[in-house]
Amino acid sequence: MVSLLKKDKHLWTWLHQWISPRSLRSQLLARSLFILAALLLLIGILQFWIMESFLYRNQAKTMEEQLMSMPPVWLGSSSRSGATNNPFGGQSGSDPRGSGNRFLYIPDRSLALFDNQSGFEDIFGEDGLTAPRLTSVEYQNITDRINDKQHVPYRIVTDNKGNEQLIVFSSPGPRNRGLPMVQMGTATKPLKDLIVKQLLIFLMLSLLAMVAGLVLYTKALRRTLIPLSSMVDTVQRIDAGSLAERLPSVQGQQEVDQLALSFNGMLERLEDSFEAERESKEQMQRFLSDASHELRTPLTSIHGFIEVLKRGAASNSEQLYSALNSMYGESMRINKLVEDLLMLTKLDQAPQQEQEVIQLDSLLLEMQPQLIMMAQERKVHLDLTAEVHVMADAHKLKQVVLNLFHNAVQHTDSDRGAISITLYAAQHKAELTVKDNGSGIEPEHLPHIFERFYRTSSSRSRKQGGAGLGLAITRSIVESYGGKITVHSQLGAGTEFTILLPMVKSEGYAE
Repeated sequence: MVSLLKKDKHLWTWLHQWISPRSLRSQLLARSLFILAALLLLIGILQFWIMESFLYRNQAKTMEEQLMSMPPVWLGSSSRSGATNNPFGGQSGSDPRGSGNRFLYIPDRSLALFDNQSGFEDIFGEDGLTAPRLTSVEYQNITDRINDKQHVPYRIVTDNKGNEQLIVFSSPGPRNRGLPMVQMGTATKPLKDLIVKQLLIFLMLSLLAMVAGLVLYTKALRRTLIPLSSMVDTVQRIDAGSLAERLPSVQGQQEVDQLALSFNGMLERLEDSFEAERESKEQMQRFLSDASHELRTPLTSIHGFIEVLKRGAASNSEQLYSALNSMYGESMRINKLVEDLLMLTKLDQAPQQEQEVIQLDSLLLEMQPQLIMMAQERKVHLDLTAEVHVMADAHKLKQVVLNLFHNAVQHTDSDRGAISITLYAAQHKAELTVKDNGSGIEPEHLPHIFERFYRTSSSRSRKQGGAGLGLAITRSIVESYGGKITVHSQLGAGTEFTILLPMVKSEGYAE
């Protein structure tokens, strides 16, 4: 019993999947069958109209040929029979030998004589089909057209017994112009029965074709929708942890392939977004950890000096001065760190800074005395190209140059050190280079040199008061002006920082 219920449930689920109006498979199947049924109905209507017209025309042509080949004597008109030429005198249709039997009889036909003077005689009378009679005006028009050798089309009329007949009209022949016109008719029921029979055969074949089409189309539709079903299964498996999975981009169906490509593109963007978010969280965690560490170090030092002073060192002027001097230095480190953090936060939140047209060579010449003072005994060389204009903020560019120059001073020998600043114009770019002959940077540190709180030598940086934010600030400022900064270094030979900035005309328009 349980197995039967499971089978019924499985069958019901399968039927629901196929019959559900929300299913793409069922919608395609239903719409295709509807279109097929509509086409078959249209074909049936056209077939009925074409067959009816064909059979009526063919039957009319056959009866016209019968009338044209019928001798007038059969109609009771012959000089040898002794009968009168006027068939409406009561002797027409009888045997010319006076036997009293009808000389002409055609089964399933009606036959009548008429003229343009309201004369009409039913040849077969009660023995055959009753000939339908038209109005005098219609017979007059038909007679005139026949006399003018114009073809008179067949007509569908109803006799006095309610039977529908197809009737044609003709003259007895070219040698019998004085005789009345002839009207022949036949019942349309056998023709219509033949048409209905053909339509029933067509209907049965159509139903068989629809059933066969349903079976075949169901299998074809199932095979056609396999790629789409596979896509649905793949999408259902994908979550935040499996965004690297991709759909096959070539499955033999153009629309499905385009959908797969679009979906793969969306997955790539989602994966990049999740990766960027993950990296952002990791950078934020490192940033908070490094900032806390950098702030804790001077605060711990200050706290230690305060403890020393509380224990009695304040009474000793020399110890007091040394402690206060150290505390002042640590406070300056904290102040510098906070300023750098605020600067980075401002650059992150508003990367588009205030800009104006600046003549970069004049700005560097203005900074030359300050740079020479910072270099102390080191050699300073400036090689500048005149009239180089960029869009930037003068104070921010000064900070960039000072950061790079200060970094060069820290890593060069105080007596034999040499620092050069060059400025060139190339391909609508201002190329600013700060180069030193210092100790250089290890290759493994170069990819991380612009990261926040990254230091190649922690002990030396702390001793000199750095927190690893200077180069990060420099890169943020340069990129905010649409520029780019790169570094090239060789151990024992020195380091070279290169900045590329878009050049502008002195009026402020880009070259």
